[in-house]
Amino acid sequence: MHPPDSTPVQLFELAIPSARGTFTARYSANGLAGLAFPRGATQVQPRRPALPAGLLPHISAWHRLATQALKMILTGREPLALPPLDILAGTAFQRQVWSALQQIPRGQTASYGDLARAIGRPHAFRAVGGACGANPIVVFIPCHRALAANGRLGGFSGGLEWKQALLAAEGVTVSPP
Repeated sequence: MHPPDSTPVQLFELAIPSARGTFTARYSANGLAGLAFPRGATQVQPRRPALPAGLLPHISAWHRLATQALKMILTGREPLALPPLDILAGTAFQRQVWSALQQIPRGQTASYGDLARAIGRPHAFRAVGGACGANPIVVFIPCHRALAANGRLGGFSGGLEWKQALLAAEGVTVSPP
């Protein structure tokens, strides 16, 4: 995370089209800093920005990796590689949760309580849910694998349809809330 008095980080937005809509990828000079779900048919497509010459090869390579990885995940396959992730925001607690989410294997789930215990904060399951909702790099930081204590879907920043679809692509069937 960058200190508040530092120069703002410049982000470059690029579109990743999929069969279910266009995701928006945001890159910093250090890697993928954000990935957002499609926002419906009226979504404005991100324009390809003029990338600084020094960053062009890096961001282009990271975007190819992100595009390939996302397509693989959406079709139920394990990605071969991810671009470097550059998490620019988030509290120490949120970062712990996001790290714990990355430890959940593909095709498996964990409850918010399981995640709270995994980071040493067993009573913070509601806060874990909030951290999942603040996840800046959806799909690659797999918050869709976090479930309510009763094994049901719970909430999801991309909508429950996306959560069900991502889990189904991994072979996981879950009851709606």
